[in-house]
Amino acid sequence: MADKKQAVEQTAPVEDLNEMMKVRRDKLETYRSMGIAPFGHRYEVTYHAQDVRDEFSGVEDEEEHGNVRLAGRLMAIRGHGKASFATLNDRSGSIQVYFKLDVLGEEKYAQFRMLDIGDIIGIQGCVFKTRRGELTVKIQDFELLSKSLRPLPEKFHGLKDVEIRYRQRYLDLIVNPEVRKTFEARNKTIKAIRRYLDAHDFMEVATPVLSTIAGGAAARPFVTHHNALDVDLYLRIATELNLKRLVVGGFERVYEMGRVFRNEGMDVRHNPEFTSVEIYQAYGDYTDLMDLTEELVRDAAQQVLGTTVINYQGTEIDLGKAKRISMNDAVKEATGKDFLSCQTVEEARAMADELQIPYEQRHGIGGILNAAFEAKVEETLIQPVFITGHPTEISPLAKRNPEDPRITDRFEFFVYGRELANGFTELNDPIDQEGRFLDQLEQREAGDEEAHVMDKDFITALEYGLPPTGGLGIGVDRLIMFLTDSPSIRDVLLFPTMKPIENQ
Repeated sequence: MADKKQAVEQTAPVEDLNEMMKVRRDKLETYRSMGIAPFGHRYEVTYHAQDVRDEFSGVEDEEEHGNVRLAGRLMAIRGHGKASFATLNDRSGSIQVYFKLDVLGEEKYAQFRMLDIGDIIGIQGCVFKTRRGELTVKIQDFELLSKSLRPLPEKFHGLKDVEIRYRQRYLDLIVNPEVRKTFEARNKTIKAIRRYLDAHDFMEVATPVLSTIAGGAAARPFVTHHNALDVDLYLRIATELNLKRLVVGGFERVYEMGRVFRNEGMDVRHNPEFTSVEIYQAYGDYTDLMDLTEELVRDAAQQVLGTTVINYQGTEIDLGKAKRISMNDAVKEATGKDFLSCQTVEEARAMADELQIPYEQRHGIGGILNAAFEAKVEETLIQPVFITGHPTEISPLAKRNPEDPRITDRFEFFVYGRELANGFTELNDPIDQEGRFLDQLEQREAGDEEAHVMDKDFITALEYGLPPTGGLGIGVDRLIMFLTDSPSIRDVLLFPTMKPIENQ
């Protein structure tokens, strides 16, 4: 990767940039000397660009209609002399505007001649079509609302450096209009999820971000310190345990959508803070939550795209069709090996060694089965699929399968080789749960930094009685990646975590 110490948005050399910025600051002082505030105040907007297109698309050539007031950023200025065209961008898109000397008068037209690309202005005028059929606003008056002191990137090259785009998202949004569509789709996705859950009688709640225990998932937490209490606190790695406490308390259907934090590596699928939605349904089980997952994802795609068929990175995927298969059967199909037929861990190790699958000495049969799944199966799951039957060894919060206690009633939902959702029938036996926590503590002592810690208060809550419950977590950012054909999670986060630039 190129050195980002001088991560600046412009394509011009630094000395040219400094000169352009000086010219703009000189104009700012000129405006002030003319009694014009270069950073204005309130401006009444009656139309946006798309409103103008919707209402006036049928006007005849050069006929003048209406009286519109818009505000936005100048993105291009064309023409000289006594008339000029420009492009004005606002939240809805762009519209052509027309400055004319004999309409504005000499004084106002002189003010226009000092405008730069990037300036934010308010305009008032009428709408007409040019001889070429371009819908245009003829400006009768305008106000400078904010003088741009830094030039935008040269328009024919735009802002292509993804490192700079992520660091300066405000600039990315200005010069790359398609980026705005990604985040509009994000907003629609989140609304669709809430709308679906609300319609199915789930109640949205809010639980603490800070906790004395980081539980509910296998992950390393961020640690902070509370000065008044003089205790270390953790940013939540999941909302699971608090939500299940609420089910104990009588809220039968609850969900929370919000940020969670994991102190782990970063890549195209992982950011230290991300958005998840966790959903809990009393008197249900993992099969109910599989159905819910399938319906919710299908509904979100339909709401955002109008179809369940997406094209992700060149691959057509139908989010409306998902198959179901157990982890052991999926591994058996891929490798011919049946790990759950092993009577001893030595047999499982021999199978793994034969397949050249890496594992750790602390792993039992279930852990080795999971290692085989991750090595031989996971990346091949392109079309939507629910993987079920996860080993108890790797599922400390899931209920054991009543027919085979080595596995749990759990599922993971995969699309394009990526986990999109994780759910299970919740373990509501406090004695079994305490034993699982103790097993996790042994794994921590054996070197697994992501193993669960003991949460005694959660055990106490279970002792009061957790009804049979199904639980589910969905990676909202990953779902949005699929719906917007975004290759990296950073593309769907407005402000992704970035390594600080040296000396800044």
